[in-house]
Amino acid sequence: MKKSNALLTMILLVSSFFINATMNAQDRQGPPKDGKHSGPPPGGHNPEQTESLEEMSGYKLGDTATDFKLKNVDNKPFSLANIKGAKGYIVVFTCNECPFAKMYEDRLIALHKKYAPQGYSVITINPNANEDNEGENFKSMQKRAKEKKFPYVYLADEDQKVSSKFGAIRTPHVFLLDRDLKVQYIGTIDDNAKSAKEVKIKYVEKAIESLENGKKPDPSFTKAIGCPVKRK
Repeated sequence: MKKSNALLTMILLVSSFFINATMNAQDRQGPPKDGKHSGPPPGGHNPEQTESLEEMSGYKLGDTATDFKLKNVDNKPFSLANIKGAKGYIVVFTCNECPFAKMYEDRLIALHKKYAPQGYSVITINPNANEDNEGENFKSMQKRAKEKKFPYVYLADEDQKVSSKFGAIRTPHVFLLDRDLKVQYIGTIDDNAKSAKEVKIKYVEKAIESLENGKKPDPSFTKAIGCPVKRK
């Protein structure tokens, strides 16, 4: 009788071990039943910034930006003060190689051509500019600007002082300033990075129109969509 009880106890222990092992394996393998994942996708490939406005470093809405001086692709230094009669500034942190930055190049060109005559010029800044990076060095910036015929300045922020001061964390990342250099909008250009034809909300244009009508942009903040800025 004792041997039977001992054997039964052993069988129960072994069965319990395999049941627990199977349950743990199911917890580790495959997606949840509802197909939803908590947190960002694995591998860090989420193009949408994860930081809230409060968590971002750099300028906040309503802050007054400091003018800067950076080298343009024409080899000349550029400052915001160079733009005479400006009503505002569309400062965009972007780069050469990020797929999202490339998707928005034609839209930035169109944005500049539409709004520069109205006093709102596009100013693009490359926070990834690095002479040790063949795809992002100054020569490659010049090549890209020539190929795409950028009508706006394309500046190299090689020491990342300007991008850090603004708090840019994605490429592209927009900071719309008014004539007094006050930050009025921070975020993405529109609501569809992959397809210009399917855009429903043009956030930057909407923000400019609000300023033109003496109103605060609404929304004044959206999460930037793009590649993370490569901090040195």
